[in-house]
Amino acid sequence: MSIDPLLQLLRRQARHSHQELAELLSMSENEVRARLEAWESDGTILGYQAVIDPEQAGDDDVSAFIEVKLTPERGGGFDRLAMRIARFEQVVSCYLASGGYDLMVVVEGSDLREVASFVTEKLSTMDGVLSTATHFRLKTYKENGFLFEEVSAPERLAVSP
Repeated sequence: MSIDPLLQLLRRQARHSHQELAELLSMSENEVRARLEAWESDGTILGYQAVIDPEQAGDDDVSAFIEVKLTPERGGGFDRLAMRIARFEQVVSCYLASGGYDLMVVVEGSDLREVASFVTEKLSTMDGVLSTATHFRLKTYKENGFLFEEVSAPERLAVSP
């Protein structure tokens, strides 16, 4: 099942007005409004947010991607522990992942020490957390479909016969 075209448009650009969305999808404005209200009510749409370039905004926060290995719980797998981790205010995103670890946790802090403190004092001390590996974000090239800087075509040297 593919995602509804209205949801696809919102994912790429949530600032479209109801009228603009209706025109883009050949729908009535009332139909767009009703569908959005229904999706907001049933939890399909959880919220709206802007993608912000931290350098342009003067944001000096530090982001880290933390690989977390867990012990699955009988009858619940990873869900209960993953939700406990996701509720920490430092956690921006938390995903169940395949591969060499179980969760990918994205954390933000004001500096390296704050992120390290979260990992050593809160995350790694939780029952069920077997290990963590922390990777700090150094630069963002693309986030949620938005490029952060235009990449110019590489210059080619002239070839002469």
